Amino acid sequence: MGYLNNQIVTVDAILTKKGRELLAKGDGSFVIDRFALSDDEVDYTLYNPNHPSGSAYYGEAIENMPLLEAFPDETQMMKYKLVSLPRGTAVMPTIQVPDSLTIVNGSPFTVSPVTINYNNQDAPENSGYQFTISDSRVFGNFVGTGGSEVTGGNTQTVITNGTAVSATVLGTQCSGIATSVPTLFTNNPSLFATLTIIGLDSGARAQIPVTINNSSIASQAKSIS
Repeated sequence: MGYLNNQIVTVDAILTKKGRELLAKGDGSFVIDRFALSDDEVDYTLYNPNHPSGSAYYGEAIENMPLLEAFPDETQMMKYKLVSLPRGTAVMPTIQVPDSLTIVNGSPFTVSPVTINYNNQDAPENSGYQFTISDSRVFGNFVGTGGSEVTGGNTQTVITNGTAVSATVLGTQCSGIATSVPTLFTNNPSLFATLTIIGLDSGARAQIPVTINNSSIASQAKSIS
C-alpha cells in the first residue's frame, strides 16, 4: 500500500489473493483490522535547520520527495516501519543474533533473538519476531515458536521443500532442519540464503547469512586430498 502522491490523500493498495477473495464475497468479511506505516522513502539528512526562509521550510526537501507506489515485494517494501516506543526511550532497540548461521545438511538449528534496549531491558519481545528466509529450499522445515502473535503461543510451521521462494514464520524463536535434498546441491558444496528478523514490537531488524554445507561433498573432498 502506498500514497499516489504527497498532495492528495489517495491510497493505492495491492490486495493478496486471499484479500481479493474476501472482497469479492461482498458480505463484509473483508475487514482491515491492522496496518503498518513506514518511511522507506525518507532521507532525513535533507532536513535543513539552516534554511534561509525559516523553520517552516526546514523539512521542505523531505516533503517534496517522491513517494513509492505499492509493489508486492516484502524484501524491498516496508523495510523501515514506524513504531511506538515507551516515553523516555533514549536508544533505538536493536536485535542481537549470531553473526551467521552455518549448518550441515539434515541438521537442526534454532535462532533465539534478544532485543537490546527493549522496554529498558535486554529481552525477547512480547509479540515475538517475524523470521523470513530468502530461499525456502535451504530448510526442510521452518518453525516459529512462542510469542503473542502465534496462535495459542504454540508453533507455526512451514514445510519448505519446494520452489525458490521466501518463507515467513512468527515467534520468539525459529527453528528447523537444514535441507537434505541432494539435487539442490548438485556439485555445489554449499547453499546460501539470508534470514531476516524483524521485532514485532520494536520494529528493529537484523539479517543473518545462512550457509548449508553438503556433508557428503565435503567428505569426498577430504578423501581426495
